[in-house]
Amino acid sequence: MLEHDLLLLVGLGLTLIHILGLLSAIHAVASVRTPQGAIAWGVSLVTFPYLALPLYWVFGRDRFHGYVDALGAELLADADSQVAALPGRLEEVQAQLPDGRADGLQVLARLGGTPFTRGNEATLLIDGDATFAAIFAAIEGAQRYCLVQFFIVKDDALGRRFQALLLRKAAAGVRVLLLYDEVGSHALPRAYVRDLRAAGVSCSAFHTTRGPRNRFQLNFRNHRKIVVVDGRTAFVGGHNVGDEYLGLGPLGHWRDTHLLLQGPAVLALQQVFAADWYWATRQSPRVDWALPSAAAPTPEAVSAVLIYPTGPADALGNCSKFFQQLIDGARRRLWIASPYFVPDSPVFEALQLAALRGVDVRILLPAKPDHRLVYLASFSFLEAAERTGIQVYRYQDGFLHQKVVLVDEEVAGVGSANLDNRSLRLNFEITAILVDRGFAAAVHAMLEEDFRHARRTSAAALRERGPAFRWAVQAARLLDPIL
Repeated sequence: MLEHDLLLLVGLGLTLIHILGLLSAIHAVASVRTPQGAIAWGVSLVTFPYLALPLYWVFGRDRFHGYVDALGAELLADADSQVAALPGRLEEVQAQLPDGRADGLQVLARLGGTPFTRGNEATLLIDGDATFAAIFAAIEGAQRYCLVQFFIVKDDALGRRFQALLLRKAAAGVRVLLLYDEVGSHALPRAYVRDLRAAGVSCSAFHTTRGPRNRFQLNFRNHRKIVVVDGRTAFVGGHNVGDEYLGLGPLGHWRDTHLLLQGPAVLALQQVFAADWYWATRQSPRVDWALPSAAAPTPEAVSAVLIYPTGPADALGNCSKFFQQLIDGARRRLWIASPYFVPDSPVFEALQLAALRGVDVRILLPAKPDHRLVYLASFSFLEAAERTGIQVYRYQDGFLHQKVVLVDEEVAGVGSANLDNRSLRLNFEITAILVDRGFAAAVHAMLEEDFRHARRTSAAALRERGPAFRWAVQAARLLDPIL
């Protein structure tokens, strides 16, 4: 009898797993954004639910639930919040975009939620020493508040300098808010955060598992890097807080790019931080929303700046559309620097079409891997890229981590978004889009120097590898949805 009952329980369990697999397959077909992903999950959940079922409910979703609802129903209704009024206020300093580009760029402004603004100054910060010298100097000079957000904060030499600075400013009466991603900063000791809180620094993880519909989702990240000081100076780009970003890690020289901004665009960056902070803490940060006073034009002034946030809460896949729109608008030159190259089909097809119409399309990638699977997957695009004239280069002087786009002679983007599925669909990202010939010329000179330290690669580089490597490349490509 006992054996019979045990077999009955096992049979009921297996039946339940198959029923859940079928129901999950229906859910995947109805909710997964890409047809390829829906088919892959649907087939695997029906045919082999024992493995696919837990994987799907942990990694299978690409829609982050509750974020937009919380901001719309709570943050924007908060009496202390002026976030809702910011887009209208920024229209007072809306920039005039160049003829022939205005329509395409305005699409990005509509998706991003704020207009392109004039009256900004922008400075490229190349590599970690320049970046952290500028960030630390700005925080040191803070009079009222500092908003600080990084994907990774480490308790190493740079991380402890960073902590000491925040402690010093909090002791001086400056309001300091620190937001970090709990997955990216998983190794950060509790004592590091505890010491900051004890000194009056407001600290919080982003909480990507907040809400019942996100509870088991470990696939989302807040990958943004934002620093705002007194609502007047801001930073955005690719660096995190750790010694490797100064070139002191095992990968050697760390090639990265950050951006220093001053002007109305700072308030748009502040708005993004305020939204993320509210999601994490359900509190509105007390900050200054007044537009900066108009200043006389300077050599650093740029014609137009748009702050463009993207993430898995977007209804329209804004990060993919960012790349598609800039690619479609390229006429002569399209240079993209990214540590990872696993684009979705619309972006890759846009790159192919740009190359076929004669645009100089170059993709700059690292020669050294920091994430082996993503590195392997990038090789799977080489043959199709080569057939249409897309040029792929591998950076040789250390590890390339910058996220930079250059379009023709007047449009550039600097931010946190990589050219991979994780940034396109799963990560919260932030990019500054600048429309200005002078700034674009500076980006062009910077990337030209990078290409001098790179070697062009081709499909032959993959064919020359052994069969084990080629098999690994194809296997890595299958994991595209979660890379």
